[in-house]
Amino acid sequence: MGIAFRFKLIPFVATVLVVALGIQLGNWQQRRAAQKIVLQTKLTQGNASAPVQLDGAPLAAEAVEFRRVSVTGEFVANWPLYLDNRPSAGRSGFYLLMPFKIAGTGMHVLVARGWLPRDPADRARLPAYATPSGTVTLQGMARLDAGHVMELARTPTLTPKAIVQNADPLQVARDSGLTMQPFVIEQTAAAQPSGDDAQMVRDWPAPALNVEKHQGYAFQWYALSAMAVIFFVVNGFRRGKQK
Repeated sequence: MGIAFRFKLIPFVATVLVVALGIQLGNWQQRRAAQKIVLQTKLTQGNASAPVQLDGAPLAAEAVEFRRVSVTGEFVANWPLYLDNRPSAGRSGFYLLMPFKIAGTGMHVLVARGWLPRDPADRARLPAYATPSGTVTLQGMARLDAGHVMELARTPTLTPKAIVQNADPLQVARDSGLTMQPFVIEQTAAAQPSGDDAQMVRDWPAPALNVEKHQGYAFQWYALSAMAVIFFVVNGFRRGKQK
């Protein structure tokens, strides 16, 4: 007695749809993992290479992302910005952003100077800190932005000393009128030679790459496609045997 397979159109169409969806989502997760691997490579190479010296020439953000950079100039102390909802070690606080004018040029770069605690008794009160005066040299890591948090409303026009959820270099350039590089420097040490406020915390969060997570999701989607095919075939033979 031969083994019979009973074909049904609707289960077949459903299986094809599930397999196609699973493969597409698995491929998407694989592409995401590949992108994160590229970023991981850039981060590793950037940490190992000598700092890029910024001289005022316009640079593409992607050319220096995750690279260590060094720049000499002076802070534009009358244009601080405070990024809200940036906790550190369980305490609420701000990231302090400040434009930095590159020496001998009209070019600026936005510097994330560090984290400052927020006054729990008066949330509108800004923390005290020192800003180096005159020409200083600082080093840090170039990033596309200072991190993004969810906000329900559109970011308002930026003004000096504004407390905002998010701010990017292009928006700062537009609202301040300053010529700005399209990236942010996460300052990693006190500016030299004058130094700055020791109260600032510069324990910047590392980029969330999670390559293994994307690879795991891809495996799950491919496994779902395989299970759909197996389920269709097994049930086809069961129906044939019953008939």
